[in-house]
Amino acid sequence: MSLLLHLVSKSRWALVAAFAASLVGGLGNAALLALINQALFAPPSGLARLGWQFLAVGIVALASRTLAQSLFMWLGQKAKATLRMRTIRRIGDAAFAHLEKQGAAKSLAVLTQDLDTIVVFFVGLPALAMQSAVIVGCLIYLGYLSLAIFAVAVLTIVLGMVGVRYAHTRAMFHLRASRKREDDLVKYFLALFDGAKELKLHRERKRAFVDETLGTGVEAVRVQRTRGYMLYAAASSWGNFILFAFIGLTLFVFARYIQTDSRVMSGYAIVFVYMIMPIEAVLASIPGITSARVALERIEQVNAELLPENTRVGQPARTFQTIGLEGATHRYFREKENEVFSLGPIDLTFRPGELVYLIGGNGSGKTTLAKMLVGLYVPESGHVLLDGKPVDEAARDTYRQHFSVVFSDFFLFESLLGLRTEGLDALAQQLLVELQLDHKISVKDGAFSTLDLSQGQRKRLALLVAYLEDRLFYVFDEWAADQDPLFKEAFYRRLLPALKAKGKTVLVITHDDRYFHLADRFIKLDFGQVVEQGLGADWTGPGAAPSTHPAGLASA
Repeated sequence: MSLLLHLVSKSRWALVAAFAASLVGGLGNAALLALINQALFAPPSGLARLGWQFLAVGIVALASRTLAQSLFMWLGQKAKATLRMRTIRRIGDAAFAHLEKQGAAKSLAVLTQDLDTIVVFFVGLPALAMQSAVIVGCLIYLGYLSLAIFAVAVLTIVLGMVGVRYAHTRAMFHLRASRKREDDLVKYFLALFDGAKELKLHRERKRAFVDETLGTGVEAVRVQRTRGYMLYAAASSWGNFILFAFIGLTLFVFARYIQTDSRVMSGYAIVFVYMIMPIEAVLASIPGITSARVALERIEQVNAELLPENTRVGQPARTFQTIGLEGATHRYFREKENEVFSLGPIDLTFRPGELVYLIGGNGSGKTTLAKMLVGLYVPESGHVLLDGKPVDEAARDTYRQHFSVVFSDFFLFESLLGLRTEGLDALAQQLLVELQLDHKISVKDGAFSTLDLSQGQRKRLALLVAYLEDRLFYVFDEWAADQDPLFKEAFYRRLLPALKAKGKTVLVITHDDRYFHLADRFIKLDFGQVVEQGLGADWTGPGAAPSTHPAGLASA
């Protein structure tokens, strides 16, 4: 709970006021009970005074309860928002390789389910604090009535706590285990949507995924959650058993040996009956406290796994002389092949105004090389160079700002975030026309009207975003793979030369060998190694004759 305490410490006075109001409310309820017991034996002349006291205490108790609930709900929502932003910033600052390794499932569960558990915990705190105060107040009243029986009550509570503690420890084990299983379930829930086409087209695959993969996971979570909550139910029953045993022994055994008048015995009877519900409420709140504790542990664990990059903010250079790789290597595990793939060592240099094609078979490491070049992957050995100087960790974020990239697995945001170019909407609208997307989408205040487009159209929109970024170095990863022949022609024969004419460095990952001769030079990769380099004009593969194509972006 150290993380939670750190968060609420920033609102310590609100927390103190919330607990104080809860205690006042709980003690007020106990005071009302004492006034009721006094009224049962008070003479008629004293009822008016007790009545006014009852009214005053009741108003204070209700007002305190309302204040406590409001403050705890406010604290809960503030803690949720703070934890959510803390996790979001942690994700944003984490190294790309760590994000890939962890995956989205854990972080999504933290940002939704675990944080909601924290809010539920705060919502339940007023009742827990007030019911605990009621129990304390009742015990104080019992001590006022009879110290001997009060001592027995304390001994009973200790005995009950031992049993509850044992059940709590076992229940925590099951709840922690079920929470880890839910991380896998979130991943499978995402696959249920992302793989909907594949599931619909293959009945047996859908049956196996739903009934075996998902069904087994859901059942495992159900079993462990049930065991955990059943242990809490057993703890609650144990607490009630101890309480009823105490009531029975006090009323039917101890009363025979302890000389007390009827007012005291009546008070004990009322207090015992009244304490049942507060004790049950406190016992019932333990699962919520445990769930909150497990949720906080998961939040801290996920945040600890997302190691931030130690970078400093800086402005990228307006120009550069060279960008390259020197003896750079990168290794990663390929799950499909069940093997470790090694890229490099790679020695490459890129200059402004240069159009380079990166070619090679599937799985040769082209995209991995591009990610290392643009600063998303850190070489295990060797260096990334900017104007001949190694790019260290502190400068890596600034280095990445030189690049604009459209990866094959690109993502489109709903607006042109981070772009503040004057006349942005008009320029974007002009590009939409040239990309033949103006009939499907428009731009207003930097936001796209829709992203409900085909894959080829979405790639064209990603191209638009990259063009508006106006970076020094462009990387296109299989951009033309989903385009019709007209747009392929426009891409290779107009767009790329237009970017080169602007002095941009352009690296194109492609399989379209009919266009290889248009590059200034080509680099061929095979099994993680550069196996061939040469001038595009020297390419001996098939070429393509010019054909009709739509207007490109050269005029934009």
